[in-house]
Amino acid sequence: MKIVNEAPPKPQNPFSVTGKRGRKSLKEIDLKAELVQIPEDEILFKKQYYSIGEVATMFRENQSLIRYWETEFDILQPRKNRKGDRFFRPVDIKNLVMIYDLLRRRKFTIEGAKDYLKKNKKAEEKFAAIQSLQKIKNFFLELKASL
Repeated sequence: MKIVNEAPPKPQNPFSVTGKRGRKSLKEIDLKAELVQIPEDEILFKKQYYSIGEVATMFRENQSLIRYWETEFDILQPRKNRKGDRFFRPVDIKNLVMIYDLLRRRKFTIEGAKDYLKKNKKAEEKFAAIQSLQKIKNFFLELKASL
């Protein structure tokens, strides 16, 4: 008879299993930031108002987070009907893109993003320039990949 010295299998630590609860890692946030699907300006400005559900799906975030950002940032002013439903104008969505970029991609805190928006009056122009440069960069990367 042969005796094998094998350790019994270790039970998995329930805290090491990645789940949906808890704080997300920076890597997960970066990957999620790349998946934002905001339509081009021509398509975005075809509608006057977007519901909070539509906005949340564009950003792939919870509606509660969008409502929280609305309370924190003065530049977000969605219209509300008598029932209290929020309707975002395309301008609000553009401002949300800027806030999302500051908080998710550039890793600003809420207070830091507020200060940045207050101190930099040309923040929207800078952001538009950064967006256009990123589009050009993506175009060149696609061109390089096709060669």
